[in-house]
Amino acid sequence: MNINIVNIFTVFMVLFAVIDITGSIPLLISIKKKTGELQAGKATLVAFGIMLLFLFLGEPFLNLFGVDISSFAIAGAFVLLLLGMEMVMGIEFFKYESSRASSIVPVAFPLIAGAGSMTTLISLKSQYLMFEILIALVMNIIIVYAVLKATHFFERLLGITGIIILKKVFGIILLAIAIKLFLSNTGIKLPNAT
Repeated sequence: MNINIVNIFTVFMVLFAVIDITGSIPLLISIKKKTGELQAGKATLVAFGIMLLFLFLGEPFLNLFGVDISSFAIAGAFVLLLLGMEMVMGIEFFKYESSRASSIVPVAFPLIAGAGSMTTLISLKSQYLMFEILIALVMNIIIVYAVLKATHFFERLLGITGIIILKKVFGIILLAIAIKLFLSNTGIKLPNAT
């Protein structure tokens, strides 16, 4: 099996941008203040389990409804486009319900393993090997756990301005990825595109 480091890094960056755990630090701190200590291990394991389940069983589930991966990837591209626009423009397209069981809802689901993450995982299967996606997912889960354990440290390190800048940068990257995903699954070729 050939390990393509560039592909793994690309998938890692896509998932990192979609999960957006660093952009969620202000929200995580707010939840922590309202509900007490977040259970980082529990939230991380539940989110990882949800994403793995969708990665492996999402496609057979879609087949029950007669939806192919390319169509789902195109739908996923629209979700990624909206998520990117949210990050860049600060407009809220997606609403999240809060809950008292904060480690699971809303932290594990939908904050970490939300619609964007699940859609992205299936969409990535149309272009990357499962092994590459799994490695990138595990790398992201490790970062998610670290951020959940050290929210105050990251807040002091980055500051509010740093977090906002990261969110905007990853939002632009996500917009570009959404466009690439859409084009590659529709067969549309742009001039000068390879």
